[in-house]
Amino acid sequence: MNPTEILKLSFSALNERKVRTLLTVLMVVVGSSLMIVLNGLSAGQTQFIEDQLNQLADNVLTVTPGQRSFRSVDTTPSIVFNSAVVNKMNSLSSVIDVIPRYSGSVDLNSQSRVLRTSVLAMNPDDVYVSVPGLEMESSSVIKPNDPSAILVGQSVAYPDGSAFPIVTLGQSVKLTFTYVDDEGDQQEDSRTFVVSGILKESGDRTLDRSVIISENVGNTFLKKSGKYDSLLVVLQSAELTAQTEDDLKDLFGNSIGVSSLQSRLQFRQQFTEGNNAFIQSIGVIALVVGAVGIITTLYTSVTERIKEIGTMKAIGTQNSTILMLFLMEALLIGLLGGTVGILVGMISGHALSSVLSPPGFRNAPTVIPIFHFVDTLNVWLLSVGLSISAGILPAWKASTLSPLVALRRE
Repeated sequence: MNPTEILKLSFSALNERKVRTLLTVLMVVVGSSLMIVLNGLSAGQTQFIEDQLNQLADNVLTVTPGQRSFRSVDTTPSIVFNSAVVNKMNSLSSVIDVIPRYSGSVDLNSQSRVLRTSVLAMNPDDVYVSVPGLEMESSSVIKPNDPSAILVGQSVAYPDGSAFPIVTLGQSVKLTFTYVDDEGDQQEDSRTFVVSGILKESGDRTLDRSVIISENVGNTFLKKSGKYDSLLVVLQSAELTAQTEDDLKDLFGNSIGVSSLQSRLQFRQQFTEGNNAFIQSIGVIALVVGAVGIITTLYTSVTERIKEIGTMKAIGTQNSTILMLFLMEALLIGLLGGTVGILVGMISGHALSSVLSPPGFRNAPTVIPIFHFVDTLNVWLLSVGLSISAGILPAWKASTLSPLVALRRE
């Protein structure tokens, strides 16, 4: 019996059991499509994050008072950031500039709506230091010498991704800062600012979720007394990051925390690799479930077709032909399930991509799934391979069945 005849017989056998075949193919479709969706979205998310981080400057370190870790945060800094500390950092040969920043939380009152938000007090021109490609909405301007000017981050202007802004260019907004005075009483200080610029999405969540006022105004308004909350250390090049971190540790020990773009990228890469491994395991499990379904289907088929197998053997059909017949059925299930699963996975990936859009951004770019050819081919081969593997045992049982026993079966 030639391969073409075997293929026709196998297809005919599957066609006779349409419902069972369809359910078995569906198991393979679910497993392979799940792997395709997860792989595509994972690759797309990784690329999206890299694109966002590529907008940030890689030669800028963020320095904060107090050693910080994932397990704990030292809320009692052992060092005070002031002009003396800034000058000391500026003396390092690898440092171009040190940008001091005050920060705090305020209530923003705009259009009868009160929004709790973060405030950064710094030289407004320095917003381009950490995000060189930063863009602002049309007609926005930076007024570094205007104490009443304020820049508004995208997530503040459009909270919760709303379609309409709560602040507009040229509008007056009131900021209210709540603090405790030297006598332990709670006090409030309110000031009115005029919106001179609205930032577009930058990829820097600190800027996107903050309003920015001038450094001197922030010092008095936030009651900082010249004590900075963080420093941006601008280096001559990104290659000097490790050296500068060591130099800063030599100067200030563990009394400061230093973070860099490289460290965030490394953490993100490790997280993504672990996440991808977990995603792959889910898809493989789903495919294994499909393989179990194939074994069940073919075993049932062998049981139902015992007399047919006996008849074929009685007229001289070889064991190898019987084996190939059932393996061909498993192969057809794998080919159909794997191919349809890839198509379903790609369509589903694009349909689900909008779900992974970064929250809090208006008109944020969606995470577009990326389907690498090698990954897709591997999923297809895995689907077909598991299907064939699942068919080996039922096929072997059918091929070794005694024709006498088969013909005696009622």
